[in-house]
Amino acid sequence: MKVAILMGGWSAEREVSLVTGKGVAEAVARLGHEAVAIDMGRDVAQRLAEVKPDVVFNALHGTPGEDGSVQGLLDLMGLKYTHSGLATSVVAIDKQLTKQALLPHGIRMPGGHVVRTESLYLGDPLPRPYVLKPVNEGSSVGVAIVTAESNYGDPIARESKGPWQEFDELLAEPFIRGRELTTAILGDRALGVTELRPKSGFYDYDAKYTEGMTEHICPANVPRAIADACLDLALRSHRVLGCKGTSRSDFRWDDEKGVEGLYLLEVNTQPGMTPLSLVPEQAKAVGIGYDELVQMILDEALA
Repeated sequence: MKVAILMGGWSAEREVSLVTGKGVAEAVARLGHEAVAIDMGRDVAQRLAEVKPDVVFNALHGTPGEDGSVQGLLDLMGLKYTHSGLATSVVAIDKQLTKQALLPHGIRMPGGHVVRTESLYLGDPLPRPYVLKPVNEGSSVGVAIVTAESNYGDPIARESKGPWQEFDELLAEPFIRGRELTTAILGDRALGVTELRPKSGFYDYDAKYTEGMTEHICPANVPRAIADACLDLALRSHRVLGCKGTSRSDFRWDDEKGVEGLYLLEVNTQPGMTPLSLVPEQAKAVGIGYDELVQMILDEALA
């Protein structure tokens, strides 16, 4: 069959998307399908109309490929595509909407609220330490941890050049001490739990995509109850949000508090498929190779 791989685009995660798209295109070709890689521009509808694919593999990360925009376009064009649909994408890209969807189902997430970036220069929105993050960006783009010892100032100074400054609004959340855990879902199956140990700082954009900056422990060396809770919460979140194909749920675990210290941070509806990405890593750990993983995602899109 003919598979169009949408990649690149113009989000802050463009470079990661290009790596994901390249890997997927190579796998599609190895599987015996016709792979047509499309670096998405404003003419994407015209390009897709010319290609006439049987299915689109959405390898975009961030806006507009992950926020419902591309999903809406593909729906209008009558094209089948991988990963989550329009409504799910709109909710899951927005961290505050995700909370509103998941909290009523008993899924523990950090508190906090949305603040105007301008208000940070008048005073802290929460007691320190706390986390600032864009409401609708992925890959830890624009995330900062504000502590009593941070060099942002007290109150935060405009000239501190924090990573959030290009955003008008931010989500302020209490900082959860402890360990970084993540669980991938494939179809309707939770694959496993990985612990992420950055060599320095926290698991930010550079730590995610620079080889050697983060140690991946798969499976994570955590108590059975914590692993089971991660698998359960990730699968429940995937189902409640209506995710398709793959998703990845990220957690912080305060290991001094047991299961009560486990918090879901966010659900990523289009996880990366790069050599450093967590979904292929967890799939491999349960016996699913990269090419088979791509085929399974395509099969669900076509079902």
